[in-house]
Amino acid sequence: MESESATLEIIDRFNAAFNRHDVDGVMALMTEDCVFEGTDPAPDGTRYTGAAAVRAYWERFFANSPVAVFTTEDRFAAGDRCAVCWRYDWGSGHVRGVDIFRVRDGKVAEKKSYVKG
Repeated sequence: MESESATLEIIDRFNAAFNRHDVDGVMALMTEDCVFEGTDPAPDGTRYTGAAAVRAYWERFFANSPVAVFTTEDRFAAGDRCAVCWRYDWGSGHVRGVDIFRVRDGKVAEKKSYVKG
């Protein structure tokens, strides 16, 4: 199991790559069997399993939101788990939400996203 400081460092690197819209950088920090649960469509979002499916999602996401940025409002870790409260701005608006991460062997194994409203 990862320590809290190691988990936070990995998530900070992941979020930095994410805000650069760097798909290769994001995927370098995800496991081959990673799971991502997005927020769309409401109410439950979509679940993507495996690096190929998650990569394809990020490629579409960044192509469709070229000026979008996530701002971390708060974050904390408990072992290999991390919660990040965020604000997502896309130019003409924003939403707030939270991501729940699980880290395994120095990489993100799971990212579940939830949005307010």
